[in-house]
Amino acid sequence: MPETAQQYIQRILGHVEGQDAMKVQRATAAKLKKLTQGLSPKQLKWKPEPGKWSIAEIVAHLADVEIVASWRMRSILGANGTAVQAFDQDAWASVFQYGERDVKQSLEVFRVLRENNLIMLKALPRERWDNYGMHAERGQETIAHLARMFAGHDTNHVLQVERIAEQINGVRKKNAGKKKKRK
Repeated sequence: MPETAQQYIQRILGHVEGQDAMKVQRATAAKLKKLTQGLSPKQLKWKPEPGKWSIAEIVAHLADVEIVASWRMRSILGANGTAVQAFDQDAWASVFQYGERDVKQSLEVFRVLRENNLIMLKALPRERWDNYGMHAERGQETIAHLARMFAGHDTNHVLQVERIAEQINGVRKKNAGKKKKRK
């Protein structure tokens, strides 16, 4: 059974409970760069199981979500109470061929867009953090709430990338051990 909008919000915000959302967002690109270094293009496109995303797909998704974040926040700041459109991440992954994207390029797009969004948020007067949009599926979302959601979304995907990288490294170590035994 798919999770409800409220369950999704709780799960995502649970990743950043008690943390500074801006600090989490500032650290994401560097964490992803470190996690992806040393992995081959084949490893970056490896899926941990059918129906799950590869590291390449996750990083491409994060780059596109940062475009969504830019648009949502600017729309809300330009017209308080504006409608906020949802999007189908799986449709985007398919149409935009996330699995074929170069991870370094996706990561650079993500980094530049994130940096731009953080500059905008840092300059934002405190009272503007209460501006809100009406998300088609999740209801009212303030800029402050969106900042926490994007930080939690980052953490959710960084944890996925960590798990996949651990699986890849585990397979590498196991295969290296088999090669030593054969000699």
